[in-house]
Amino acid sequence: MRPASRLLARVCLPAVLLPCCFIHAAPPESIRAAITKGSAFLVEKEQAAGGSFSAEVGPAVTALAVTALVRSGTPADAPAVKKGLAYLLSFKQPDGGIYAPGSPTANYETSIGLLALAACNTDGSLDDTIKAAADYVKHLQWDDGEGKGLADPAYGGAGYGKKSRPDLSNTQFMVEALRTIGTSENDPAIQRALAFVSRTQNLPGPHNTTSFPEKNPDGGFYYTPAAGGESQAGTTPDGGLRSYGSMTYAGLKSMIYAGVTKDDPRVKAALAWLAKHYTFEENPGMGDAGLFYYFHTAAKSLDVLGVETFTDADGTSHAWRDELSTAIVARQREDGAWKNGNERWMEGETDLATAYALLALSYCLPK
Repeated sequence: MRPASRLLARVCLPAVLLPCCFIHAAPPESIRAAITKGSAFLVEKEQAAGGSFSAEVGPAVTALAVTALVRSGTPADAPAVKKGLAYLLSFKQPDGGIYAPGSPTANYETSIGLLALAACNTDGSLDDTIKAAADYVKHLQWDDGEGKGLADPAYGGAGYGKKSRPDLSNTQFMVEALRTIGTSENDPAIQRALAFVSRTQNLPGPHNTTSFPEKNPDGGFYYTPAAGGESQAGTTPDGGLRSYGSMTYAGLKSMIYAGVTKDDPRVKAALAWLAKHYTFEENPGMGDAGLFYYFHTAAKSLDVLGVETFTDADGTSHAWRDELSTAIVARQREDGAWKNGNERWMEGETDLATAYALLALSYCLPK
């Protein structure tokens, strides 16, 4: 994987990707203009009368859209946000979860819902709802209650719901949601999650004694070590699980949230993998699949890491906020939306891709 700066010097990419003419960072006013246009698209063209976004797939996209609107500058008391929040709260269940009845993705929906509730809880009126939802996702976490002790690869992870196989994507949403509402990094649920996250890293050692990292010890992260292991990027010839960009940023972010420091071997290995594969032209290891999820996860992770520049494996220092915002703004459609031509993981849906893009841009504005 070539760093973006080297590749752009050799080839002019198609307009759907980052054009070679974009050699300067998107200025703050361009980012704000893109946010304004994207927010207007969601509110004026996509939000249903009842407050939902993409209601046919349940409440999660609405939760993401509401969070994106508030994080990128729409006031929490704006009519569109209040309608979206009311729609989201209509899915509140007696067990504290926020999900569609019978949903197989209740943990995912509740974790995403928690992020929206936290963004909108400006007066404390949602405190009880937030606590109940947090207790619910903790209850769904794989732990001793399922007979899965610390030695089991599933221990500490979170899946979509109904005790489905845990994976890093759902686990990182759970960890982010709990930390966003103020849960301590030392909370047992966070530390259990850290055990699972560590086992999704291709780093042999005391934190991952599964067979996978020995077969591909590159320091990146994959989807899950549970139920025989899986990577969305596929396997190596000898059965190792390939690392890829979105999960490596997800793993890095989750470790930082769990209190792992920058001098920890796990963080160092993750940063080394990301330095080797630094780019905002694609989701490394996955091409354009999950590109906007990758943008969002990378932005949040680098922001949590607390760095303004990122040095790639060639020693080139990158102002990542500038480069990421340039990549995202270049992909915005005339109507204000974003959409991935690769429809995997629903990114062909403009509501979802636009929410991810707005969330990513919210971390790109100057601090």
